[in-house]
Amino acid sequence: MSLTRRDFARTSAITGAGVALAGSVGALATAPNALASTDTESAGEAEAAGHPGAGYGPLVPDPNGILALPVGFTYRVITHSGRTKLESGEFTPSNHDGTATFDGPRGATLLVNNHELKGPRTKWEHPVPLTEGLVYDPAASGGCTVVEVRRDHVAEWVGIAGTSTNCAGGSTPWGTWLTCEETEDKAGQNGMTKDHGYVFEVDPADRRANRDPQPIKALGRYAHEAVVVDPKRGHLYLTEDADAPNGLFYRWTPPEGFHHGRGRLRTLAADAGRLQAFKCFDSGGTFVDDLSRATRIGTVYGVDWVDVPDRDARTTSVRKQFTTGQVTRARKLEGMWWGDGGAYVVSSYARAESPVQHDGQVWFYDPKRRTLTLKVLLGVNPDPSAEGAFDGPDNITVSPYGGLVIAEDGDGIQHLFGATDSGRTYPIARNELNIGTAEEPEYSEFTGVTFSPDGRTLFANIQEPGIMLAITGPWKRQKR
Repeated sequence: MSLTRRDFARTSAITGAGVALAGSVGALATAPNALASTDTESAGEAEAAGHPGAGYGPLVPDPNGILALPVGFTYRVITHSGRTKLESGEFTPSNHDGTATFDGPRGATLLVNNHELKGPRTKWEHPVPLTEGLVYDPAASGGCTVVEVRRDHVAEWVGIAGTSTNCAGGSTPWGTWLTCEETEDKAGQNGMTKDHGYVFEVDPADRRANRDPQPIKALGRYAHEAVVVDPKRGHLYLTEDADAPNGLFYRWTPPEGFHHGRGRLRTLAADAGRLQAFKCFDSGGTFVDDLSRATRIGTVYGVDWVDVPDRDARTTSVRKQFTTGQVTRARKLEGMWWGDGGAYVVSSYARAESPVQHDGQVWFYDPKRRTLTLKVLLGVNPDPSAEGAFDGPDNITVSPYGGLVIAEDGDGIQHLFGATDSGRTYPIARNELNIGTAEEPEYSEFTGVTFSPDGRTLFANIQEPGIMLAITGPWKRQKR
């Protein structure tokens, strides 16, 4: 049943504070063309208001030039493209991206690590090896590796190969990884021999389950970024990282009688279930054309869902199948994570292509209330080369210590940073590996941020050249 504008407005008026808000909120929801700026607190104001400083203190430069961390924290290099090797003898592939952790055998931690490699294999020095039986398209460079981490040993092997532009993805409640292709290349385009732009399932614990990889066509073909699973209702939520026009937020509803489990998604027909795109409206019932319209933490929108006409995009990209006013859009819809009964969703930034500019939003979709709430808002960063501000959130995870941990993919300096439940941010790590020159330094984005199953280790990647890091230290509960 759809949530009508009238229902949302009535519910908002009746419940008021019953709709969960975060931060200092002046109104339940901003009008679509409101241009108010976000309220911020100085450190002194925060202390006076009873919000002691969040985080772990200043970052200490790394003498090895890789990762700056707060006092008391350390890191370990797990994999390094071009240096560490797979079980089969090839070098670890490059361009690490989305990652998830799983309990492994005899106390080990298993990770599935995407490698965001686009186009023909000749373009890359270290593509994902074409392991027999695990290849979808032999012309494609990307895929996933599985990493087994023990205290004194690391092993790595191919989980899937021959896929393209494996960006983010998402773990499932049944213990597998859904890897997402952020491309719309068809067979014959960019050197490919098969169509791309799909989601594939990778099982970290059962190598045999990964043989003969098949795309999950029911989830659509578009520039996929991330996916999460609602463990209660069975829905899958997916983001699209695209522009011209801006991308969409999707929901897939399984067909009647379908039960999730290992390997079951790949058995579905291409048209199984319903794939829909979201449509937002504010508390006054006004349609919201783009998420950048929200300019205040705590903004709440009602959400309805609109059927996708042709999910395999045979002639027209999915996002281009909708006319103005049919769906809500957002630039750079990126990472997602399921937690607190809903989906945290990132919009990395908005520029001239969007109604209002910003340098990052994190939203929370509540499937029970069918609402979308703005939790974190980053204003445009005037100087990305200077320490102290964040921009371009991308991969995201819910922290076992409260709030969120976010990987930065912005301009200039790159960080891992935390965000409290009220939207306040603090640094966790800084990338100090300069892949540019002394005159023109360049720092790759962070990706694949995720905690170990026991919550003691934070894993993250430096995408270029491709380094997986394990961070440990005195983690503590973060206050609002």
